[in-house]
Amino acid sequence: MIRVGALERYVMTRAFGGVGAALAVIASVVVLVQFVDLSRSVGVRADTTVAQLFGLTLLRAPSVILVLLPFIFLFGAMAAYVGLNRRSELVAMRAAGVSAWRFILPTAGAALLAGAIAVGAINPLAAALNARFERERAELMENYLTDVPKEVWLRQGDANTQIVIHARARDMVEGVVRLKKVSLFIYQKNAQGLLEFRRRLEAEEARLMPGFWDLRNVREATAGERSVRSERLTIRSSLDSEGALERFSSPEAIAFWRLPSAIRLTEQAGFTAAPYELRLHQLLATPVLFAAMTILAAAFSLRLARLGGLGGLAGAGVALGFVFFFFNEFAGALAEADIIPLMLAAWAPPLVALLCGLTLLCYTEDG
Repeated sequence: MIRVGALERYVMTRAFGGVGAALAVIASVVVLVQFVDLSRSVGVRADTTVAQLFGLTLLRAPSVILVLLPFIFLFGAMAAYVGLNRRSELVAMRAAGVSAWRFILPTAGAALLAGAIAVGAINPLAAALNARFERERAELMENYLTDVPKEVWLRQGDANTQIVIHARARDMVEGVVRLKKVSLFIYQKNAQGLLEFRRRLEAEEARLMPGFWDLRNVREATAGERSVRSERLTIRSSLDSEGALERFSSPEAIAFWRLPSAIRLTEQAGFTAAPYELRLHQLLATPVLFAAMTILAAAFSLRLARLGGLGGLAGAGVALGFVFFFFNEFAGALAEADIIPLMLAAWAPPLVALLCGLTLLCYTEDG
């Protein structure tokens, strides 16, 4: 059991103070970059105000900052430890017989807890804000570049029925997904377990209501029979509005708590859920990555300042952090290409970073 006393709380406070400062600096840079980018893309509309652009920036920024949180922990913790080292506070602690493990492990544990909070609470909030950003941006750009296609392909189903849905355009009004010029191809399994085409539905509009599709101006065609027209028709659906919109989104845009349902619905529809499973495991491994970055920051900051080379060592730690970031992205690309297992791609980078930090710390502290 890790004992947290006054010394540990002091080091932890300084470390998280550095993390807070790094968060403020990086968040400011992200907001500035996002504002400039939106000014170039959305600001081409003459009726877009600065307040609207700034509002969009605030909606988009949290999801970007969330991606950069491992670097924020690395930079912030390293700045805090280097500051303690330059003021000889670490030297005094170690001269008094206090092991570096005593004040580093509680800080790493706190980073682990912060990672769990980031995944469980901040990630869903960032995803919700990003979804609102997409809606408001689409509304602002509604009359601009109207020739951009919004063609949609969806698929839903269960053990016996599969429905392929194609629409010429889509929008969302008051939380209801609407598809225009819709075609539904309905397949059912035969006695041999093979899918057979049963019927086709053509509709002017389809609205996704709770548990069903509400079709308007429908023409129904069954193999070998004449088509039948009707004003309205309903078809059972396993999707909800949020789930349907997730089919148009990347795995990174889906909230952590909705990933299991997204995986289940995707598999029921006959698609591969590998990208969603990879994203889920990457988020589960995020707390370990935060703890690893904190330990790496400490390992590269414990060298005595009077021996020199502390700045170069801290720079090497920052470079190693970028190496692990690209290693994580590369492993994810390999997993999406089915070259390596998903679990390996998600968990290997943070575990390797953690082991590297522990190894360097053992070498620095215990020789």
